[in-house]
Amino acid sequence: MPPWWPDLAGSWIFYTVLPPLPGPPAQFGRIARFAPLVGLTVGGGQAALWLLGAALGLPVASLAALVLALGVWVTGGLHLDGVIDTADGLAAGPRRLEAMADSRIGASGLMGALLVLLLKGGALLALASLAPAALVWSAVWGRVAPLLAIDRFPSLRPQGSGDHHRQQRRSLGRELLPAAVLLGWLAGLALVQGGTTGLAAGLAGVVPCLLVPWQLGRRLGGHSGDSYGACVEWTEAFSLWLAWLVQLGWG
Repeated sequence: MPPWWPDLAGSWIFYTVLPPLPGPPAQFGRIARFAPLVGLTVGGGQAALWLLGAALGLPVASLAALVLALGVWVTGGLHLDGVIDTADGLAAGPRRLEAMADSRIGASGLMGALLVLLLKGGALLALASLAPAALVWSAVWGRVAPLLAIDRFPSLRPQGSGDHHRQQRRSLGRELLPAAVLLGWLAGLALVQGGTTGLAAGLAGVVPCLLVPWQLGRRLGGHSGDSYGACVEWTEAFSLWLAWLVQLGWG
């Protein structure tokens, strides 16, 4: 196995509930850099489920509900939990860290989770047959966003999971290398299959990938493991809508 395989195996275990990868024992040091590859698996699974359901004649609304449920299940709700805790923290003002650490769900957290799921569902309904490709792109962009947050913002919780990612990181270029290779492959595939419109729809996800971690980091004064999860979910949601807008404008 290549020397980076244990980190990939650790990323697989940390970010999903799927069976472990074969090979050497997993390591959990620099796992964040491989999260976009995990996202490819999650988004690919959602896309496959959508195509299967469409072949069976399921309504688009049912397909949207199924793929959203699959995403939450495969990730163990890890990122959605981050949305909830981050929303509670944003609403708590100076007590944001206390609110984010509280295991109880506040009204703001509940509304945050509902909003992100409704936005995703609405985008998938609008995308319809274009949803499978958009699901893959959004899942990858969603997991690139935390890499920018880790690099650019201080940790809100020393010794927490977010601080662990920050302490283990290397230069941003090295951390983004697996994602860059993956995005290049997706871009080539999109260009062949969907032309410039498909490519532009996929690449549109770079906008929320940059803006979501910046906005959350600015408002919170830094990032934590919870806000990294929120970056994933909100970047996915906005990427889906931007994909639809590009397709609408160029279609």
